[in-house]
Amino acid sequence: MIIVMQAGAAQADLERVVARVEGLRLKPHVIVGTERTVVAVVGDERDAAGSGFETLPGVASVMPILAPYKVASREVQSETTVVRAGSLVVGGRAIGVIAGPCSVESRDQIVETALAVKAAGATGLRGGAFKPRTSPYSFQGMKEQGLELLAEARAETGLAIVTEVVSPEDVPLVTRYADVLQIGARNMQNYRLLEAVGRTEVPVLLKRGPSATVEELLLAAEYILDGGNRQVMLCERGIRTFETHTRFTLPLATVPWLHARTHLPVVVDPSHGTGHANLVASMAAASVAAGADGLIIEVHPDPKCASSDGAQTLDFAAFEQMMQVCRRVAVAVGRDL
Repeated sequence: MIIVMQAGAAQADLERVVARVEGLRLKPHVIVGTERTVVAVVGDERDAAGSGFETLPGVASVMPILAPYKVASREVQSETTVVRAGSLVVGGRAIGVIAGPCSVESRDQIVETALAVKAAGATGLRGGAFKPRTSPYSFQGMKEQGLELLAEARAETGLAIVTEVVSPEDVPLVTRYADVLQIGARNMQNYRLLEAVGRTEVPVLLKRGPSATVEELLLAAEYILDGGNRQVMLCERGIRTFETHTRFTLPLATVPWLHARTHLPVVVDPSHGTGHANLVASMAAASVAAGADGLIIEVHPDPKCASSDGAQTLDFAAFEQMMQVCRRVAVAVGRDL
């Protein structure tokens, strides 16, 4: 349920509501907006039967949350969340662009890429240090050494680091280096991992699983939000269908659908969504037109020599050209890129 506080309600009134919720063994999420403060109550609503929240001082109304995802719902928070992580801002008028290689391979590679994507207008640097791969024989990443190289690239450029964490045990290590924790598509329903990043204060980029519905994506986000971490970005990276002309099928209708139902910002990954470098720029521009709050793009100094995902990776010139096109689209739809 949602407990809506009256405009100008005293802090003591809010604390009284929170104490009543906790006394019923339910979890309160206090959300302070520009127009109203609400308390989202999560748990078995049978425990709240006859609780009398409506009669407490400072309470304006009590309403049920109809969506299965609670804290992520626009019923709870009507204002869109803006995620800020160093140089990266995603949400509101700003369109954040995260760019970099699939995998960190060397200091020269990651620093050169960071300088190039920043010059073209990117505000975040992606790079995998831990790489969950389909085959156990594929390159698995440089692990902590890769994180150290990402930190060097951040020191050179000021770009926020976006990197994947693949297990709950790795969360303390990765949070020492990362500005944004990426949950990859294969881990979207790794609930122990979602709970672990939910206990941090580091922003999270949550990728949709290749066979997951958008409702399942929102319920995965709910695990993170329920842990107390409100800085969550959703990422549409394509789903598996019967089509074979692209690596995945990139359904851009997801963007406005999510915007209508959740306050969380939506990022699109046209690199994984297509699997072909020559399609990335067009789909990036289409994503901006559809209302995406951010883009995440794979960029490498020499894609042919990339350790992973070279076929879908842009070189520096192609990325700069893509950014020019996307800026024109952003201006047309009233956004900043």
